[in-house]
Amino acid sequence: MHNQHSLGSAPLISMNYPLMILLCVGLLHQTCVVRLDKLADSKICGDAECSYVLSLATALDDFVAPDCRFINIKKNQKVYVYSKLIPEEGAGDFWSGSVYSERYVDQLGIIGYFPATVVKEIHTFKEGTVTIPTSDMDFYCY
Repeated sequence: MHNQHSLGSAPLISMNYPLMILLCVGLLHQTCVVRLDKLADSKICGDAECSYVLSLATALDDFVAPDCRFINIKKNQKVYVYSKLIPEEGAGDFWSGSVYSERYVDQLGIIGYFPATVVKEIHTFKEGTVTIPTSDMDFYCY
């Protein structure tokens, strides 16, 4: 009888366990924060908060974001540039910005990094710039 009880309760536990994992993952997904490696130690911005748009650029090619720090860009799409990371020796040259396009409305307002080589600046908004250190918050994903 003891064996039947143990075996009889096992399916109940195994059925609830996946449900519990799904529930926890679903809850964590909403509040999950991931810190990834820094891409640079400093950046160029229009002000100390990087709230001013430095320039407007046009995408020369498509760019597919490799992780949550980056944004997807389509060829010929307009991109507002907010900051330019100062690359370390041997590192890539990345800028942060937000795409602008009536066709890709779902991406509007999302700020992320992209290689400077996939865009061409077409208009400068902010001549004066400041160089400030990057922080860990510059490379978090939400």
